[in-house]
Amino acid sequence: MTRVSRRGRVTIAVLVVVFLLFTLFDRVVGAWADYLWFSEVKYPQVFTEVLTTRIWMFVIFGVAVGLVIAVNLYLAYRTRPLLRPHSAEQHALDRYRLFLLPHMTGWIVLVAGLIGLFSGLSAQGHWQDWMLFSNSTPFGQTDPQFHVDLSFYVFEYPFWRYLLGVAFTAVVFSLLGALALHYLFGGVRLQGAGERMTAAARAHLTGLVALFVLLKAAAYFLDRRGLLLDKFPTQDLYGAGYTNINALLPAKEILAWISIIVAIAILVFSNAFMRNLVWPGLALGLLALSAVAVGGIYPAAVQSFTVKPSQLQKESPYFQYAIDATREAYGLKDVKVQPYAADNLNPPTSLLDGKDATVNNIRLLDPAVVGDTYTQQQQVRGFYEFNPKLDIDRYTIDGKTQDYIVGVREIRYDQLQQNNWQNRHSVYTHGYGFVAAPASQVVCSGQPLYVSGFLGDTTTSGDNTSERCVADKDKIPVTNPQIYYGEQMGDVYAIVGKAKAGDRNAEFNLPTGGEDQSSTYSTYDGSGGVAVNTFWRRLLYAAYFRETNFLLSGVLNEHSKVMYVRDPETRVRNIAPFLTLDSDPYPAVVDGKIQWIIDGYTTSATYPYSQKLDWNTAIQDSSTSGRVFPEPRQDVNYLRNSVKATVDAYTGEVKLYAFDESDPVLKTWNKAFGGKLVQPRSAISQSLMDHLRYPEDQFKVQRDLLSRFHVTSPDGFFSGQDFWEVPKDPANPTLDQPPYYIVAQLPNQTDARFQLTAAMAPRKRGNLAALMSASYVNGQPRFEVLELPANTAVQGPNQTHSSMTSIADARKDLTQFASNNSDVIYGNLLSLPVANGMLYVEPIYLRNKNDKAFPRMQKVLVAYGPKYMAYADDLATALGQLVKQVTGQAPVPQTENGQTQGNPTTGNQPGTPQVQDAIAAMNKAIADLKAAQQSGDFEAYGKALKALQDAIARYEDAVKAAGANPSPSSSASPSASAGPSASPSVQPSAG
Repeated sequence: MTRVSRRGRVTIAVLVVVFLLFTLFDRVVGAWADYLWFSEVKYPQVFTEVLTTRIWMFVIFGVAVGLVIAVNLYLAYRTRPLLRPHSAEQHALDRYRLFLLPHMTGWIVLVAGLIGLFSGLSAQGHWQDWMLFSNSTPFGQTDPQFHVDLSFYVFEYPFWRYLLGVAFTAVVFSLLGALALHYLFGGVRLQGAGERMTAAARAHLTGLVALFVLLKAAAYFLDRRGLLLDKFPTQDLYGAGYTNINALLPAKEILAWISIIVAIAILVFSNAFMRNLVWPGLALGLLALSAVAVGGIYPAAVQSFTVKPSQLQKESPYFQYAIDATREAYGLKDVKVQPYAADNLNPPTSLLDGKDATVNNIRLLDPAVVGDTYTQQQQVRGFYEFNPKLDIDRYTIDGKTQDYIVGVREIRYDQLQQNNWQNRHSVYTHGYGFVAAPASQVVCSGQPLYVSGFLGDTTTSGDNTSERCVADKDKIPVTNPQIYYGEQMGDVYAIVGKAKAGDRNAEFNLPTGGEDQSSTYSTYDGSGGVAVNTFWRRLLYAAYFRETNFLLSGVLNEHSKVMYVRDPETRVRNIAPFLTLDSDPYPAVVDGKIQWIIDGYTTSATYPYSQKLDWNTAIQDSSTSGRVFPEPRQDVNYLRNSVKATVDAYTGEVKLYAFDESDPVLKTWNKAFGGKLVQPRSAISQSLMDHLRYPEDQFKVQRDLLSRFHVTSPDGFFSGQDFWEVPKDPANPTLDQPPYYIVAQLPNQTDARFQLTAAMAPRKRGNLAALMSASYVNGQPRFEVLELPANTAVQGPNQTHSSMTSIADARKDLTQFASNNSDVIYGNLLSLPVANGMLYVEPIYLRNKNDKAFPRMQKVLVAYGPKYMAYADDLATALGQLVKQVTGQAPVPQTENGQTQGNPTTGNQPGTPQVQDAIAAMNKAIADLKAAQQSGDFEAYGKALKALQDAIARYEDAVKAAGANPSPSSSASPSASAGPSASPSVQPSAG
């Protein structure tokens, strides 16, 4: 072989160095910048623990695998025969031997090093498995089959499985490499007379084969535990069923012992007695045959001839294991299910008496619809933007707690008119303002009533009324309204800070409005950002961001800081990479500061007998349909909302709080990071606790599971007759209806709560099956289900939507709207248990088809039970119409085909004088309410509401005294155009 010249060796060395520099340079720069970032957020232990763990796993596994392979390659080389047999086969291999022999040690190191390198790279990706394994925390619960603590499955089983995989890899590559070298140097030959294999080669190769079979025995023993994570062959359940326990479990044990015997037989018969491969081959054949017969045919026969004919009887205990484990693993064990008749038989006077907390807080604004409204009305400049899907939270203002649609005004960098580097990174550095509006109130022809964060002067509707479009003052004051960290920031970094106190402010802060559209500027004075006050820091970030302006621009000075990783979700994910984060972070004002609140989940995919599902599929509905790229599959079968995280929108400070301190998975992770990564629950202030809400993604997963696992008996589960499903969204019939947050007092609840609710339908039917509700009571999660009778005739959301939109007047208007170049947008349809019946409310928004239009709420559809429906301009009027229909004062509206939805009681017969007097009093009270609402007179409003309550009581007494349900003449009935205010949507505005 020709020796490489000195110049050639130098050239190769230079190329290798250049390759390593280009390969490692980005990693070194990235690691340095990451360390500075983790230090800035005060979580350097996360960076160091993860980095050191990954390095050690890379080194240990890489060296171990490489060493095993190198030793076996070296043994194959050292035990080569000194005299090779003469044959055509061996002569053909001479050129390969001549190529390898001068540098055999180098080739062995190279091959072993490459395989070790890839093994190390693979191992460092399993750092989470190791940290869980080495910090395992007992669950205090055992599995129902082996009675082993669940921590083995959650924390230890995945790492043992990975360790076995690495061992198999090392042995297989060693066997293939050793076989190749033995063949190359004549230890194994395919041609010629005499033995086909030398004694040394036979001992070496059979030893590796025996080791492989022993590893297979270990895998069989581990597989016995893994059966509890298997799937039932005929049911969509997970865990070990009858066949697994009574056929496959003993089969695995038998195969394990057979493997041990075969491994011994291979060693003994190949090297001590017969010294050939006939008996070892027979032993391997026996193992393969046993695996097919004992591990395949026998379990299949048991399943077909024993289980299948009487599946329920055989599988019942295992069904119960799966049901119980699933409810425990997903936090559903304590779900409270109670019956709810929803008979709609009693007159719903609570719709108007102002006492029903649910009715008083009916939500009209849909956060998924009014994002464009906020952006168009509250952006002032075109580069501001609100999240298309706003958030909902509750606040107590003027002594009243209700839900608000909230959002923050962020910078939209692609809309900057002069989108140069300096503007993008040092002038337009932040958004401004926390904007909120009551969810149950609309003003100024269908607009939200902004009570916080609005820009410009207070305005009125401009329709010759004194109705305010915004509050007279900011009701939710904020100390630092600048938004430096938000969901719309993307990967745009910001450079803040000025050289001297007397220098002018350079950051665009707030457009002041007015004819000159003047603006104010500011300078950041918070704690966020990494200092770039030295040449080396600027050089670092010039390389990190691939931007030479860090070295050339005069924007940077001795006080400059750079802010990056500005998305709240990414900041939390970097600090707590073991958490699965909720897909909907939301802003809240806590102690005067804007905080992003993010729910963090601890999950596992190895909880025995629990139902496994794909997280990203389970949380999909019409509210998440905007994702451009599908998320990768993430299997889970254990879920806890164990962490509440906050990110300060001004400073970027991240705090993690333990919300479920009993969670063993959280305890394990906290221990892995030194025990101080997550603050205790006691550190959560009451002001923050007031804004924590039941997380939406967790609710979706639990809703999906409860559609089946509300059935807790094996026979009921086997029949599947009582299974539910999530109804489709009436506004988007191809996707599931999302859950919705409301402030309500549902049946058997002692007070109004901010809760997440959802309707459920029987599987493959459209009527209503149940209502789910999740909330926090005294800081503890409470999940409740109102279950309707199985034979209920109460319509579900889609059926009700179809009926309401078929009202003749509604259909006529909707057709007209569409023909007038307007988009009709349906808001979320709320299903509310009210007055022992079901009340449905659905707002209708209109938006002109032009670029600057935004949705306005123009109409409301309501329904009470299957018969009574109303279509009106506002909620108060619609509820008033419902009451009149139920009490017989007005006919049920006709549908588009001229038919009524039900048979209202009695005709237009005049009532008794007492009934007529009560109706007159109701009419007067309604008119007074309307006048008080328009004038903003709270005192008059209260008096009118009290008069209405008294009139309704008089009406009920008069009806009972008459012994019938009279339907007064239309001339005496309350006016259809002015319904009383039963909700804040028609109460006097806060302004």
